[in-house]
Amino acid sequence: MPDSSPDPPVDGDGLGRSVQVARPATPGPGGSLTGRALIVFTVLALLVVALSVPVRNWLSQRAQVAALRADISASTERINELQTELDRWSDPAYISSEARRRLHFLLPGEIGYVTISRDGRPAETVLSEAATEAPVGWHSLVWDSLERADGPPIAAKDDDSAGT
Repeated sequence: MPDSSPDPPVDGDGLGRSVQVARPATPGPGGSLTGRALIVFTVLALLVVALSVPVRNWLSQRAQVAALRADISASTERINELQTELDRWSDPAYISSEARRRLHFLLPGEIGYVTISRDGRPAETVLSEAATEAPVGWHSLVWDSLERADGPPIAAKDDDSAGT
């Protein structure tokens, strides 16, 4: 009489151990995205949306803190410069030298000279303005000379005809 019960799977060695055969994963009818993966992606998307505003605020606050620290260091440097200048002005020798330089004060027995330029200003200011002008290079002088030579001739002024 045939036995209706299925035979237990038998391993190749014949000891009666059961062996499970791995089945290939088949995608469900909705595609390869499972419900669990869909939930994970949804939660991650919600976290990104929920955390984007606080992270943006945090980054902007860090930029503000960096700008304020730069302002503080600039202010501290300016305070140090002003303190150094204040210390200089506390020295009577510095005050005396500044009065001599700026106000042309003289000590007893000294003779002061101020050279006046043609326009009536002190020569010191005229010379300092001339020193701040950028020097002209030789190539610019040559180019200007060529341009003048290329241009129309300049009429010679007759000093003799003007007098008669």
